[in-house]
Amino acid sequence: MRWRDLRRSRNVEDRRDESPSAERGGGGGVRLGGTGLLLVLVASLIFGVNPLEVMNLLGNAPTTSVPRQTPPRSPSPDDPMADFVSAILGDTEDVWSRWFQTQGGQYPPPKLVLFRDAVQSACGFANAAVGPFYCPGDRQVYLDLAFFQELSQRFGAPGDFARAYVIAHEIGHHVQNVIGLSEKIQAQRRQLPEAQANALSVLMELQADCLAGIWGHFAQQQGVLEPGDIEAALRAAAAIGDDRLQRQARGVVIPDSFTHGTSQQRTQWFTRGLETGDVKACNTFVAQRP
Repeated sequence: MRWRDLRRSRNVEDRRDESPSAERGGGGGVRLGGTGLLLVLVASLIFGVNPLEVMNLLGNAPTTSVPRQTPPRSPSPDDPMADFVSAILGDTEDVWSRWFQTQGGQYPPPKLVLFRDAVQSACGFANAAVGPFYCPGDRQVYLDLAFFQELSQRFGAPGDFARAYVIAHEIGHHVQNVIGLSEKIQAQRRQLPEAQANALSVLMELQADCLAGIWGHFAQQQGVLEPGDIEAALRAAAAIGDDRLQRQARGVVIPDSFTHGTSQQRTQWFTRGLETGDVKACNTFVAQRP
């Protein structure tokens, strides 16, 4: 992937040197190591609950939001992985700014916060077990760069474009939030039984995969992609399908507990966005199935 030629975003905030306990404002809670964090993520997928809710049950989320005490800072330009994130984020800003202009609007780019182990957001206190996530409350993407190593080594999805797909997926959630879809779907979920609420979550996630594919479509047009890049992104999408993760964790697949979609669904919706470059093709709520 020829990402070094891309424009760098100025919307990357580096919190990796901050103390999570200071952000949280003290208190108890269970401190989880790497294995424990992975188990939380897998458990959330098995039982169909938000990983943040699992962390709440473990005492790792605050009851009130604590203001940050340190000013935001940008990552060092000499940090290669942070530079990569900044380049991908900058390109998503360019792609979605152009699309919003065609709709007669303006794209408000999100902040992307780099953290290590744990972080405080408007959505609560989160350990790295939740993986990269987007918080609608503060319109920020949160990313522990260690996830990229997990993606490569544990999930078998190495490569720059696989990592870029992860970022583009979270930006897809930001687009959903900006156009007002996220709030509408969350309101519907609160009124539904668990299985139906989970089904709506799946449609949201698949749409974010499709929106990530749209970014990939324009990256391909720019000549940013190299041979093997698309396959790397498809491996990443397949690696984090609910069915695959559940089967790996306990050998049993429970479709009613899915919150992100199957490996096949995720790869097919990403491919749809990649091939069409058309937001209208990403209406998972009408299509219901890929």
